[in-house]
Amino acid sequence: MMQPQDTNELIVLIGENNHDITGTAEKYEAHKKGLKHRAFSVFIMNSKGEMLLQQRAFEKYHSGGCWSNACCSHPRPHEMSNITKAAQRRLGDELGISQPLQLLDKGTICYNLPVTPGDLIEHEVTTVFTCTYDGEIKPNPLEVANIQWVNLETFAQNYKRNPNIFSLWLGYVFKQAYGITL
Repeated sequence: MMQPQDTNELIVLIGENNHDITGTAEKYEAHKKGLKHRAFSVFIMNSKGEMLLQQRAFEKYHSGGCWSNACCSHPRPHEMSNITKAAQRRLGDELGISQPLQLLDKGTICYNLPVTPGDLIEHEVTTVFTCTYDGEIKPNPLEVANIQWVNLETFAQNYKRNPNIFSLWLGYVFKQAYGITL
């Protein structure tokens, strides 16, 4: 499987208590070895009550082509004091949203999920954010293959009917964001 250029980006490793920083590792190495690390996920709703889904770029080294929430990534080591700022950065990188959004922190969740194909592990301590946005979205084709707005009922039905088209973590972070088990 092709390894993209940003896999050597450093991400923050987290200790057993899900809080203490224990070091850094290259992103690909952390996923290959299943090292517990910090992440964030952002859900965007519009004023019609529709949720934004992004289809991850097919070239991503894991979960390429899967549908997921609006944005998910990792804070850089210097961003640990302000994960909200890291989320804003990635909203710009992935979706072209340059204006700061009012992100509501919905708490943190930890999961340890095998990613196949690729023999990778998503062992993440993820802060989940929600927000409302009706502005323009300009997806970065290196990150995002497609986007769609869906109402929550349709999304839940599609998720239950065909969970394999969605990222592995989506059900976990969705429950953290909205209190709904898929």
